[in-house]
Amino acid sequence: MKLGTVTPILRIFDEAKTREFYLGFLGFMVDWEHRFEPGLPLYLQVSRGACVLHLSEHHGDCCPGAALRIDVDDIDALHAELAGKQYGYARPGIDDTPWGSREVSVKDPFGNRLTFTQADAAA
Repeated sequence: MKLGTVTPILRIFDEAKTREFYLGFLGFMVDWEHRFEPGLPLYLQVSRGACVLHLSEHHGDCCPGAALRIDVDDIDALHAELAGKQYGYARPGIDDTPWGSREVSVKDPFGNRLTFTQADAAA
């Protein structure tokens, strides 16, 4: 038996803030979006490379305040990219952890924490 990839669902509350954070700041692209009809909650898939996230305004899909760990192959490049955006609501740094990784953590406007992590080759 083989397990497949995981696609987390994160709770969102505001479409404009969602697009500003995930597309503008983090550099994700919209793969598709869905509403049952105009004016109803948004459900969309965003991705960047192999990282795929589902974002949902539907109250029954999930709760705000999730925490994700996302592997990256160049944490310094990601950090430089994010710092260069000068996003008004986050100025993440790089943390060296005692368990041998380097990490950049950001919270989205809805309390979900995304931690981008790279194993420290020296550890």
